[in-house]
Amino acid sequence: MDMHCNHPFHLVTVSPWPLMGALGTLISVVGAVKWFHHYTVYLLLVGVLINVLVMYQWWRDVVREGTFQGCHTLEVSFGLRWGMILFIISEVFFFISFFWAFFHSSLSPMMELGLTWPPTGVQPFNVFQVPLLNTAILLASGVSVTWAHHGLMEGNYTQSVQGLILTVLLGVYFSFLQGYEYMEASFSIADSVYGSTFFVATGFHGLHVLIGSSFLLVCLLRLLVKHFSLSHHFGFEAAAWYWHFVDVVWLFLYVSVYWWGG
Repeated sequence: MDMHCNHPFHLVTVSPWPLMGALGTLISVVGAVKWFHHYTVYLLLVGVLINVLVMYQWWRDVVREGTFQGCHTLEVSFGLRWGMILFIISEVFFFISFFWAFFHSSLSPMMELGLTWPPTGVQPFNVFQVPLLNTAILLASGVSVTWAHHGLMEGNYTQSVQGLILTVLLGVYFSFLQGYEYMEASFSIADSVYGSTFFVATGFHGLHVLIGSSFLLVCLLRLLVKHFSLSHHFGFEAAAWYWHFVDVVWLFLYVSVYWWGG
């Protein structure tokens, strides 16, 4: 940042990562289409590899700017907070569309569905088995990430590291159980509107769990090398906000899609 400027904002330098990220995303999408139709996964792996490398390099630059170069002033931090809040709001409306589709079909099932919900021939999951366990796991992870945040606020780095490790492990365990649930499902995404709304809603939530787990893992690695302090740790706060959002979305999914809808 130019120290001779007359404003407290951070004007980023020219970066290749937005362009490279867009290129990696394009290759990933084309690779996914090729995988679906020709069953070759190589192009998709190239796109994913490009995106992983771009994320690493981009995050590295942001860490350097915020931690070592002092570019994240109070004014910049305020803008980052509002940016994260608006991003989470956009994610809320993203999931509202899935709930809208689910309730639109479930409250007035069509003749093709047998006028019942779940549709005739579809055997839903037992709400008191894996879904209930996953609910307990995510609620416990919300407690552990809050514990880690309070530990950081009190300067207790050991407690904060322990809480973050537990949160990441719970997130990985949730993803493992959801993958197992998908493999054991008696229906697929092609089984009427029930299958499509179920797998799209829970699948996107599972993707958010993976993203949130990665977010928290990066925060854990940064915490281990003392990047965060009592007054300068918005990266960790943003990850905690995102994780709580993931928890709340799952509660709505569990109550509506698994319990009421099943």
